[in-house]
Amino acid sequence: MLVMPSLLRLVVAASSALLAGAVPVPVSVLSPAVLFTRENSFNASLPNITIFATGGTIAGSASSSSEVTGYQAGALGVDVLINAVPEILNISNVNGVQFSNIGSQAMNSSLLVDLSQRIQKAVDSPYVSGVVVTHGTDTLEETAYFLDLTIRTEKPVVVVGAMRPATAISADGPMNLLESVTLAVSPLGRGRGVMVVLNDRIGSAYYITKTNANSLDTFKAYEQGFLGAFEDTKPFFFYPPAIPVGRPYFDVSRNHAANGMPHVDILYGYQELNAALIPAAVKSGAKGLVLAGSGAGSWTDDGNAAVQKAIKENSTAVVYSRRPLDGFVAQGPIEDGVELGVGGGFLNPQKARILLQLALNAGYNLAQIRSIFE
Repeated sequence: MLVMPSLLRLVVAASSALLAGAVPVPVSVLSPAVLFTRENSFNASLPNITIFATGGTIAGSASSSSEVTGYQAGALGVDVLINAVPEILNISNVNGVQFSNIGSQAMNSSLLVDLSQRIQKAVDSPYVSGVVVTHGTDTLEETAYFLDLTIRTEKPVVVVGAMRPATAISADGPMNLLESVTLAVSPLGRGRGVMVVLNDRIGSAYYITKTNANSLDTFKAYEQGFLGAFEDTKPFFFYPPAIPVGRPYFDVSRNHAANGMPHVDILYGYQELNAALIPAAVKSGAKGLVLAGSGAGSWTDDGNAAVQKAIKENSTAVVYSRRPLDGFVAQGPIEDGVELGVGGGFLNPQKARILLQLALNAGYNLAQIRSIFE
């Protein structure tokens, strides 16, 4: 259950340095940037972090403490989340930003671009030690992956969520948030790319995925494993700092957030696939397609013929991915001696979509797209 300790006070931050990159998105602004300190006293000896709250289950509210379905996601503000975990203020001065308050299924590329730009501005400030993003778990891996590909910093950037709403008995959000802040202020978290924290585990945004719709232990990377874990809220790592092999970087600092990213659809492969879905997606404006094929990206003959036509007539960018939870798609199918599209590599369909959007936005040609996937 949430508690609201009286010893915590909210103060609109006066320091422009602390507020670097902390302006909420205009379309979703709920409150000004707020500095959270203990007893209204800024502690110059503590590191400074910025928490961007976007909504989700971690900010969810239900009518009873036993209700863990049917709740309202994104019902609580960043002030409530921080005040529920006063221990955060023992280790940091926190600049809280209510970026949005939505269920993560409503996240879109316009918001992602804006969020990336705000975070980049925050970590570029010498006064900010790290950033935490609270987020719904349904599309958390997509947001975390987008941020991993578009933010350039050695500082810790941590994306955190929860599987139970904040009003639930044994809500997991408060501990996840405390561990995320602990990681964001830790020197051990530097140089590791964007990280995801849930259930006492630290995952790489590049590989982590949600594997269960309900379980607390849902985020995993089966082949690649976790980066580290927590003991008494303190992070420890299994490996020295590193980023995933082949991870590209895309500069979206000059993008107009309102324009979002190019339209890319995901189509799911199955027996007796309706191949008409492919031209329908292209007709609806898709500049790229990610095909979640069976096995290692297998697609029906009719489907491949429709793909071949879409590539020839519309220059549609196509990535073959997979339905299975893990694995590698080495290449697209070969038709008439020519590879259709490109293989999605280790990426699942939802992350392959993010990468293809960024590549198309950057103006990549087919050879360049192939180089970042395969």
